[in-house]
Amino acid sequence: MQGQNQQQAYDRGITIFSPDGRLYQVEYAREAVKRGTASVGVRTADGVVLAADRHARSPLLERDSIEKIHKADDHVGLASAGHVADARQLIDLARRQAQVNQLRYGEEIGVEPLTKEVTDYIQQYTQTGGARPFGVALLVGGIEDGEPRLFETDPSGTPYEWQAVAIGGDREDIQSFLEDEYGPEMDLEAGISLALEALASVSEDGLDASGVDIATVDVESEQFETLEEDAVDERVEELGLGGESDE
Repeated sequence: MQGQNQQQAYDRGITIFSPDGRLYQVEYAREAVKRGTASVGVRTADGVVLAADRHARSPLLERDSIEKIHKADDHVGLASAGHVADARQLIDLARRQAQVNQLRYGEEIGVEPLTKEVTDYIQQYTQTGGARPFGVALLVGGIEDGEPRLFETDPSGTPYEWQAVAIGGDREDIQSFLEDEYGPEMDLEAGISLALEALASVSEDGLDASGVDIATVDVESEQFETLEEDAVDERVEELGLGGESDE
């Protein structure tokens, strides 16, 4: 009984390390991320692709109210997985930091510095009493000094740079697919196809274009752009990822 009480103390205390060096609340935050629908990022030679599964839990839910991909600045996009409210706070932070950098230095903020601003903020909530970690992971993709960059933020406050990565539900399976299929020589169009195929690889019923968001930031224009639903639907049909239609 005493051992169980000690376990609960480490479990509830965000600022207390367990004897084996773990912060349980941070690990629980990672579990919250896994409960979210998947988002995928792919870095190509021509730019960055962000794709997100935003299927509705109910046919009565307005799909437009489900936001998974966001514009942080003209040259940077964000995709989330996990608690939506937590994601909104971090996305607002990223947008403010991008604006502050523009006003203070007269130039766009780099993708890596922006990611580290966000993860520094996240990290503060892993060592502050009376608060909890953010139950969300973000993908930060954009162009920095003419080069595409793609980062992941973790609830611990650690940034990771990737060539291709998945966050959210079914991460392990999607990541395994990306590791098998990704090639650094891919162009932006191939990156879009790979992101869609990665999401479809864990969907038994195929992809519904209305339930998938895709955004790109290409090297030439350095502009964040979202694909219209018709364009996504066309690409899904071309790749044969839509599943079998009912007769």
